[in-house]
Amino acid sequence: MTTTDTVKKKQRLASLDALRGFDMFWILGGQGIFAALLVLTGWQGWKAFEAQTVHSPWHGFTFYDLIFPLFIFLSGVAMGLSPKRIDHLPLKERLPYYQKALKRLVILSAFGVLYNHGWGTGMPMALDEIRYASVLGRIAIAWFIAAMLVWHTSMRTQVMVLVGILVGYWLWLCFILVPGGLAGDLSAEGSWNAWIDQRLLPGISYQNRPVDPEGILSNIPAVANAMMGVFAGRLIAQAQERGQWRIAAILFGSGLVSLMLGWLWDGIFPVNKELWTSSFVLVTVGWSAMLLALFYVLVDVLGLQKWAYPFVIIGANSIIIYLASSLVSWSHISKSLFGGVIRAVPEPWQPLVGVIALLGVQLLVLHWMYRRKIFVSV
Repeated sequence: MTTTDTVKKKQRLASLDALRGFDMFWILGGQGIFAALLVLTGWQGWKAFEAQTVHSPWHGFTFYDLIFPLFIFLSGVAMGLSPKRIDHLPLKERLPYYQKALKRLVILSAFGVLYNHGWGTGMPMALDEIRYASVLGRIAIAWFIAAMLVWHTSMRTQVMVLVGILVGYWLWLCFILVPGGLAGDLSAEGSWNAWIDQRLLPGISYQNRPVDPEGILSNIPAVANAMMGVFAGRLIAQAQERGQWRIAAILFGSGLVSLMLGWLWDGIFPVNKELWTSSFVLVTVGWSAMLLALFYVLVDVLGLQKWAYPFVIIGANSIIIYLASSLVSWSHISKSLFGGVIRAVPEPWQPLVGVIALLGVQLLVLHWMYRRKIFVSV
């Protein structure tokens, strides 16, 4: 892991940081805004927005379900902006790439375990009481496999692998008999995902569920999110030759097509985050591509970077602030600093001021890091 001002010598795609920060914003406390506005205004319409800040109970999709796959997609975009083929190099020259990739895989996976047992709980001493599956672990696995594909295969092979993943995962879950169960059982207890997690996943699962939402089998389709991000990054890298507006239109149109195909597939292979179904991949990639096109136009094409500054500083240090959201009690800090202010405002305003204070203390830290060019990357 490096924490230097030299890490950022090459120019960043500002919209990539902004969208990554927008994604993280909701995890850091932004999801509480709508509930606070409901208390302040009494307008019941805020309930519809608030409903989008919780995960779907099983089949279905909400905005909050997009946060995780969008982050994986963006990790692919960053790779696609400057893709490299290294399979033609001698092993000695390839080794630094492999070492860096393995280091990233191990560190992010370890951070994921640390995140799982964050503030107030502590890491269990018993190895079988640790939750090893994690959000950061899945990001690391999807990025690692995508990197191996980018470094060693042609574009044609990558597309074939992508299609194979989506179709193969569908066939596996829907048409192959689960031992002792049924073919096509997509329930939490009877799915292939649950069967594999209960037998192969070490430690405990999330909330001791029969299937872990970051379990073993669903890592496979997550690679497709990263690979489609790579394709989006390759497209943006052609902006100087093909024109920024044209690239944005292609990106948005491709996202719309992916979204439509995902919902069409939903009829026979339901959109489901915890199983990470192929239809879920297409729906989330669709939204990811359209949001990237929007942020690309606003931030990089039109140059409206000032309004995106809060998102940019989050995105520039997204991993560290995500980890801190588990290890640091930001709520305690914000109440310690601004508790008097929160209590002093009229009662209907207190939830909203509380959310602003919670976000504010985190943004102050990120602003300090950004101005001093401190960027933590793995």
